[in-house]
Amino acid sequence: MIHSPVRDLAPQLESFFSQRLARDLHASPHTVAAYRDTFRLLLCYVSGRVGRGPAAMSVADFDAEVIASFLDYLERARGNTIRTRNSRLAAIHSFFKYLALRGPQYCAVAQQILAIPPKRTDRPLVAYLLESEVQALLLAPDLATWTGRRDRALLFLAVESGYLSDQAQVDGGRG
Repeated sequence: MIHSPVRDLAPQLESFFSQRLARDLHASPHTVAAYRDTFRLLLCYVSGRVGRGPAAMSVADFDAEVIASFLDYLERARGNTIRTRNSRLAAIHSFFKYLALRGPQYCAVAQQILAIPPKRTDRPLVAYLLESEVQALLLAPDLATWTGRRDRALLFLAVESGYLSDQAQVDGGRG
């Protein structure tokens, strides 16, 4: 008799989306869609590796090596940026955190996957605002409303105090 693997992935994924994201966290439709897209890509990728469809997969088909390989595939083959890769990893981490709480049989694989760090990415710095950009900021608030007048006053104060000028970047914002 051939021993068939436990097909525990589908019910866990369904529970994650219907209970954890929708009911417990009240995740936005955008978050749910992003997580759905991540798992659609992941399931297709792993399906190609193990030679079984998603319905026949188990949690045992996923480990840190598979997830790291998937993340590498996203960057190299699909041309995803590091930020997109890190977003996909965050969705995977969220699922495996949830899975670790569902039973002790999932703790080892969850621990491996949760140990995968996000990649570091450079953040572009805005050195200073041009005069035209400062003017555009000052003209943006609606002066017909109280909040618009308040916002304009705060922006004006920031400009006049040098906070929104190149001097703020030169001296580290210490005025």
